[in-house]
Amino acid sequence: MSFTLHRGTTALVISMPHVGQQIPDDVRERFVARALQVEDTDWFLDRLYAFAADLGASLLVPNESRYVIDLNRPTDNTPMYTGVNTTELCPTRFFTGEALYREGNEPDASEILRRVEAHWQPYHDALAGELDRARAAHGHAVLFDAHSIKSELPWLFEGTLPHLNLGTVDGRSCAPSLRQALIATMAGQQHFTHVTDGRFKGGHITRHYGRPQDGVHAVQLEMCWRTYMEEGPPPAWSDARAARVTPLLRKLVQTLIDWRAG
Repeated sequence: MSFTLHRGTTALVISMPHVGQQIPDDVRERFVARALQVEDTDWFLDRLYAFAADLGASLLVPNESRYVIDLNRPTDNTPMYTGVNTTELCPTRFFTGEALYREGNEPDASEILRRVEAHWQPYHDALAGELDRARAAHGHAVLFDAHSIKSELPWLFEGTLPHLNLGTVDGRSCAPSLRQALIATMAGQQHFTHVTDGRFKGGHITRHYGRPQDGVHAVQLEMCWRTYMEEGPPPAWSDARAARVTPLLRKLVQTLIDWRAG
């Protein structure tokens, strides 16, 4: 796993596990041609959240695509949500449901383990280390797991998602006061629809690292593409849309930085 870690000066660590677009040569030939376009990427989030570095946040950004291995899934491949379609630790389907791999080229158990060791574990070692460093320096750590997704994906969910989907694992991954502060920040504007702990309550990263009792508070934000970009195809950055939502994102990030327990 190759990734970029920008080490900040505050208690906030921002993880963007699905921003990467690279597919290593040793797995490229396994995929169908369409997969090489990495259409299910969380497009441009590193660009959108670049301002957070100036505010003092740490940022962790991988280079490899989620198609290689999903950094927001547990290594035992336990489904994040029951009763709905979902993708695995090493995804075998697009978000539209079609097969990612050429027939007979899906990864077996030994290949999945190899990817865990080569890609998943280094990212999580870096994330855990940065959270430990932030907590030691500031008395607590706040993890913001940043995601984005196409607004309508019938294979994964019904209808059109709200612009902003905050996940706190039904309030278990962070302090109630932090959850409420973020909800209030979203409610203080009228341009973007929002929901808390709806379809997306938080993936593995939020669930695993969010331990309020130990001083680590985690939240996930799943943002629809239409909030800041043109959904396409092909997906494209939109200066106008990004400029419209950036003030709200700045407020959310500043809320995460300013929050203190109690």
